[in-house]
Amino acid sequence: MPARPLIDLHAHSTASDGTLGPAELVRAAADAGLDVVAITDHDTTAGWAAAVDALPAGLSLVRGAELSCRWHGAEPALPLHLLAYLFDPEHPELVAELARVRQAREVRGERIVELLRADGIDVSWPEILAAADGGTVGRPHIAAALIRSGLVTTTTEAFGPQWLGQRYRLPKDDIDVFRAVALVRAAGGVPVFAHPRASRRGRIVPDLLIAELADAGLAGLEADHEDHTPAEAAHVRRLATDLGLLVTGSSDFHGSHKTVRLGAHTTAVEAYERIVAASSGVTGVASG
Repeated sequence: MPARPLIDLHAHSTASDGTLGPAELVRAAADAGLDVVAITDHDTTAGWAAAVDALPAGLSLVRGAELSCRWHGAEPALPLHLLAYLFDPEHPELVAELARVRQAREVRGERIVELLRADGIDVSWPEILAAADGGTVGRPHIAAALIRSGLVTTTTEAFGPQWLGQRYRLPKDDIDVFRAVALVRAAGGVPVFAHPRASRRGRIVPDLLIAELADAGLAGLEADHEDHTPAEAAHVRRLATDLGLLVTGSSDFHGSHKTVRLGAHTTAVEAYERIVAASSGVTGVASG
């Protein structure tokens, strides 16, 4: 019996906060034995072209993005992430929203650096922007600056409560999650809720919201993820079954910013095929 394809639908490059360039990412995916990988940088499609151009033989690429969203049904509003697959990158309303969120990320990043500097912590916003090299700026870039300064030793430490996890954490102007689902669908894409039950990241949304999002066009839930406990992953699977949603598993690979490896968690071929069948924005790309 032939081996089932290895499919990882959540990976980041230097187009946002990963440490491998898009070309390096697809080569690393092939080296890891993957058959399918998704490039899902935060709020951008900037890495798509380079990933396509460098696609190794035998690897299929799913073009996507991870959208920064917010649910306003709680106080304060709850941040969450939406994986968007195979959408039209030129859809005007979605393009405008992604540009707005990227700008909001920069504003937040600069404000965080101002807070750090006000406390005597020597980090430089121009150096952080230069290190991002045109990619979507996020807190991992500030974490890297803290590491370079010798103030912390790891990204995990930088995201602790005394640093970027709480003391120097600021909100940004994300996309309303219902609007995000509608925009992804309008652009021919397929929206999947990223790590929806990851309590170690902070507050989680209620199952009722996920049911409402399913009614609004949400297609799936990411269950197998490094930040889900086995019990949390099992809960997500049961909820997906109840709501008729597809289930994915993904590494959420960021290169050296995280210890998780490409292919650490994978998606069943049946769920992948459902995503491809439901999309009409762009097609997957396969290299012979």
